[in-house]
Amino acid sequence: MISRRLVLAFPEKIVTRPITYRLIKDFDLQFNILRAEITADIEGKMLIEISGTKKQIEEGLKYLENEGVSIQDASKDIIVDTEKCISCGVCPSLCITQALEINPVTHRLLFDKNKCILCGLCANSCPVNAIKLKI
Repeated sequence: MISRRLVLAFPEKIVTRPITYRLIKDFDLQFNILRAEITADIEGKMLIEISGTKKQIEEGLKYLENEGVSIQDASKDIIVDTEKCISCGVCPSLCITQALEINPVTHRLLFDKNKCILCGLCANSCPVNAIKLKI
């Protein structure tokens, strides 16, 4: 079994349809919604972690694309500019998943993309705008 983190974008014409339900029912995929911003009849975006066999995931993603859902790898939506970062410690103190921390030896910011749920607290709090999130 493998896992992937994806950002799904639902256009307004399909946002009210049971598309994610079909991933479970038809493709036997497991997924966890890490973050969602969905407005009926307007648009929707979801950050999910999806698990299954490689074949199940490929077929499920093909289904989503055929339904009009845009898919992006979640790791491509996070940018930490380590040159700009001053390692002030604000973002790790707010990070609810502990994806950000200050290295106790080097005193530099460390970022674990696998723990990040794209909540945006770090980007909103960074005094030098060293963190950018796109969802």
